[in-house]
Amino acid sequence: QVPLVESGGGLVQPGGSLRLSCAASGFTLDAYAIGWFRQAPGNERERVSCINSLDSSTYYADSVKGRFTISRDNSKNTVYLQMNNLRPEETAVYYCAAALECRDIRAFHSWGQGTQVTVSS
Repeated sequence: QVPLVESGGGLVQPGGSLRLSCAASGFTLDAYAIGWFRQAPGNERERVSCINSLDSSTYYADSVKGRFTISRDNSKNTVYLQMNNLRPEETAVYYCAAALECRDIRAFHSWGQGTQVTVSS
């Protein structure tokens, strides 16, 4: 069974917004850093955001700063990615994954199945 489940993707017009959710099964997300990644056909996987476990410090790729916000709701065992002012080039499958801390960029595990985000008019 997949330990992380992404949801919230869909079709949105350019400039629109979506909120993605990453829910854990079998472990508590507050003990881990959770990263959001995206991958479009023909492109390499890109890390777009991450939130650490202890202090909830965050990371954002330069391309999404000011538009995306990552947050954690420990009571729901869920990490969210609020995405505003979406661009067509951000069409991709979005994944979440866990690591010990955000700086361990090659140590992410427990990948979810992904949720499709399509930005198109």
